[in-house]
Amino acid sequence: MNKIKLEKTKPMKLAYIEHVGAYGEIPFDDYISWLYSWAKQKKVRPGFKTIGIFHDNPEEKSPEECRSWIGIPIKGTASPDEQIKIKELPSMDVAVIKHKAPASEYGETYKKLAEWIEENGYECAGPTMEVYTKKPKVVGNETIIYANVQAPVKKK
Repeated sequence: MNKIKLEKTKPMKLAYIEHVGAYGEIPFDDYISWLYSWAKQKKVRPGFKTIGIFHDNPEEKSPEECRSWIGIPIKGTASPDEQIKIKELPSMDVAVIKHKAPASEYGETYKKLAEWIEENGYECAGPTMEVYTKKPKVVGNETIIYANVQAPVKKK
């Protein structure tokens, strides 16, 4: 079983693209390419890890209503534009679980994380974030996703 631990994130400036629609249909490669091109054009230094922030539970909202942000941390000053937004994320306490499995197994990872949060006297304090630690890898006919799934938490 994946070990879940409590961590404190550092504040970061996130450049991101808003997406509304099924999480499984997010055009990650396009968004990431646009974000890095934008960062180069704006002369800001991008971070190396891609971040997904998922605002809605797909078991509670229809897929076409699910909201997400796909982004990269940046250092420097830049103005947002029509497509790319900027948000200062504060430091926060997060429960973290590593996901190294096909995307089809995200449900199990999220279930383990939710159970840990409840069993340890916490409650969710914001949308879940996925910090992608390396590029997905195709093994057989499945794509393996490498991510640290982070749920902002606070004590009940």
